[in-house]
Amino acid sequence: MVYLVDDEEVVRDALAWLLRSRRLLSEGFGSAEAFEAMLDARPGHGAGWPDAPSCLLLDVRMPGTSGLALFERLIERGMAAALPVIFLTGHGDVPTAVAAVKRGAFDFVEKPFSDNALVDRVEEALAASAAAIAARQSQGQLALRMAELTEREREVMALVVQGLPNKLIADQLFISVRTVEVHRARVFEKMNVKSAVELSNLLRDG
Repeated sequence: MVYLVDDEEVVRDALAWLLRSRRLLSEGFGSAEAFEAMLDARPGHGAGWPDAPSCLLLDVRMPGTSGLALFERLIERGMAAALPVIFLTGHGDVPTAVAAVKRGAFDFVEKPFSDNALVDRVEEALAASAAAIAARQSQGQLALRMAELTEREREVMALVVQGLPNKLIADQLFISVRTVEVHRARVFEKMNVKSAVELSNLLRDG
């Protein structure tokens, strides 16, 4: 889904038509306030949203809340990665848009823009959104697995990923080697890994 936030209806209509020509769905909003109202109406005020690849085409200058102010609020909500923002800007707004890119915006496109170049960037933004959503879901799954570990299993896991053999782990925790083996096996089962290397990689990537 491509969200369009621009106060000019003719611009929203033209963008929607352009996106349809490349088989991309869009939804338009005439103001930053209208877009934020949509977010606030979602469960948890949009927490964990979007859950499908999405991006936002956002006009820099609009009456009321500006595109830049909306972008800052999206950053505060933790949405900037899963909802990449492409700013639509007039010539005079280019320095502002460049600064926004440095703050984490995906890109800016100067009006009048090349239709094909814009849609190409939209498709790249949607791909970035998909990757961010997948990473977020993976982190959520990791957190659930971690929550299943007992305190002792967490202690054993921390020493396993440091590369310590069972004997040294047993000495450090004042437990038997057999007990370490049991905890280690449970950690591997709960974390869904088969080796210490795989466990280390999972925790590093997560």
